[in-house]
Amino acid sequence: MEYILETKDLTKVYGQKEAAKDVNLHIQQGQIYGLIGRNGAGKTTIMRMISGLSRPTRGSYSLFGKTGLAMQMMLKDVGVLIEHPGLYPKLSAYENLKIKCIGVGIKPKGYVENLLKTVGLENTDVKKGAGSYSLGMRQRLGIALALVGDPKMIILDEPINGLDPQGIVEVRELLSRLRDERGITIMISSHILDELAKVADSYGIIHEGTLLDEFSAEELHERCGKSLVLRTDDTSKTLRVLENMNLHGAVREPDGSLRIGRGMDRAKEISKAIIDAGIGLEEIYLRTMTLEEYYLGMTGGEHNG
Repeated sequence: MEYILETKDLTKVYGQKEAAKDVNLHIQQGQIYGLIGRNGAGKTTIMRMISGLSRPTRGSYSLFGKTGLAMQMMLKDVGVLIEHPGLYPKLSAYENLKIKCIGVGIKPKGYVENLLKTVGLENTDVKKGAGSYSLGMRQRLGIALALVGDPKMIILDEPINGLDPQGIVEVRELLSRLRDERGITIMISSHILDELAKVADSYGIIHEGTLLDEFSAEELHERCGKSLVLRTDDTSKTLRVLENMNLHGAVREPDGSLRIGRGMDRAKEISKAIIDAGIGLEEIYLRTMTLEEYYLGMTGGEHNG
């Protein structure tokens, strides 16, 4: 399979610390690829290397099937928004985009207006400086800046971090449109994993500079599967009832509930057995594991943002 972006043992060392170690990413054309990891896991380091902003200590990568000097020429087809958008705070959205267009030699009539419409900023007050915009508006303007030059791929580092719910929805819908209507490949990192799960086609989990796993949205669904969750007024006695029903391996959750990966089709039977044993059944339901829960299981710890 040919990938729009592929890395081979990509590594970055700062002093004695390996910020990224032997990372092998594979991103297909026309997909949204979610890069997941804690603060300091190496996400930004990887994004800076593949966007040409930082040189790898060792390893290599290819863009659009090209490597070396030919690949360097392809960087013009990659739009980047890493960390905070580089905006002129006293200039309007139109003026910020106009400066970027002049810098890269783009002059078509109506080009800036089309960009503003793409990101939903077409009605922005032309006299209002970007420094007074809401965080969501600044992020959308940052994405518009990354779209200058009509890139085939954009790299976005935490574009929804710090946004209110409405801002998150707006950016999520914008990314979906860019993929579906314009065929743009998008690499995105985010701490808001439940939101990422609503838009990404595939994922990579980074932990302490190492890529632990890559998987598609379909594979995530298969791996997570479903489980039966139940809560009673006597957990120990409930466990014995489950054991007697040959339902072994129940997991105690931090909230006091029990989760079992078997017996989804036996919910009525389980409920009756618990009640017949004189145990108070408070709730029982089917649950599908979330992306965040899967991530925590992979990295073995609490999600610290």
